[in-house]
Amino acid sequence: MKTVQHQVQNPSAQNQHKGASTLWVLLALALGTFALGTTEFASMTLVPYIASDLGVEVAHVSYAISAYALGVVVGSPIIMVLAVRVRRRTLLIALAGLMAVANGLSALAPSLNWLIFFRFLSGLPHGAYFGVAMLLAASLVPPEMKARAVSRVIIGLTLATIIGVPFATWMGQTVGWRSGIGIVAILATITAIMVYFLAPNQAVPADASPKKELQTLKNREVWLTLGIAAIGFGGIFCVYTYLAETLIQVTQVEPFKIPIMMAVFGIGATLGTLVCGWAADKSALAAAFWSLVLSTVVLAIYPSLTGHYWALMPVVFFVGCGLGLATIVQARLMDVAPDGQAMTGALVQCAFNLANAIGPWVGSLVILSGQGIAATGYAASLLSLGGLLMWWLTHRESRRVVTLNTANCAD
Repeated sequence: MKTVQHQVQNPSAQNQHKGASTLWVLLALALGTFALGTTEFASMTLVPYIASDLGVEVAHVSYAISAYALGVVVGSPIIMVLAVRVRRRTLLIALAGLMAVANGLSALAPSLNWLIFFRFLSGLPHGAYFGVAMLLAASLVPPEMKARAVSRVIIGLTLATIIGVPFATWMGQTVGWRSGIGIVAILATITAIMVYFLAPNQAVPADASPKKELQTLKNREVWLTLGIAAIGFGGIFCVYTYLAETLIQVTQVEPFKIPIMMAVFGIGATLGTLVCGWAADKSALAAAFWSLVLSTVVLAIYPSLTGHYWALMPVVFFVGCGLGLATIVQARLMDVAPDGQAMTGALVQCAFNLANAIGPWVGSLVILSGQGIAATGYAASLLSLGGLLMWWLTHRESRRVVTLNTANCAD
């Protein structure tokens, strides 16, 4: 009887241990995305302080932000394809190490040109880390929970907008912008250590190869889904990049209120990511549609409320909710390209960071044209509307594929 009892209870204990282990792995992975979120978004909130310290125009500092995004676009697919035979834990440790070095150099940049170069280097590991971390997270849970597991990794980025970015902004105000970026080097180092001790050292799939991953590029649904992110997500970056400067110029708030507004954005991003993770497990396309509709509306409202701090706060909250689109797009790509998940994990980060390059650039055009910094909201709303157009094309292609597959099965 004792033997039977042991045999019944032992699997339960193993499942509990596995669950606890999974949570710790997700925590380690999320710390890395927390560091990435801090360096990506804090560089935007630190724009006024970087411009003042380096003696350049605010609009010109956006080049460093775009350089980071372009580093992601260049680094993500190259690293993911070339390292497809590298174990995920090993690759994550290497990427976190590169993250630490590049951000440390960014904090020491003596001029804007050097800052632009170091921010480009900082962007190289970004997409690959996200891609590998999300694939690892999805492999630890049942298929019907993969979007929620992915959202737990992405939540590190959204928590960065609540904690990391406001703290980095405060550091930029009190100590200097270099400390706000330099702290990311420490976070990245801790991430590498945690991943080494906590992440499973999974074997590389026997059939993994660069050629197989590159086959994903022939999938039209992949490219259309990426288009949703590349265009639609640009609106959020178009506004967020200049939010701190808008609060200074238009809202004319006291400096201590800027980190508070950034935290409000982060709370919206965190809740939006959790809700979108749940919704994407049910229907990724439907979730994407409603996320883009929400962003289009609130971004259009944004300019009219920039002169009123408290009225602007709920709008910024809902703009932050739009970050949940990242989870939705990733879940959608896992569904339409199951045999090329390493490539899609990289491409989705390329798309979002292409949006991160487009958004600030479009915003700078609006500002330099004399329309006023608050008018970035109107341009942002149009970008989000463009994302809805891409969603319609994606939906149409999805229906075509379903019809074709049904016809083939009937034959």
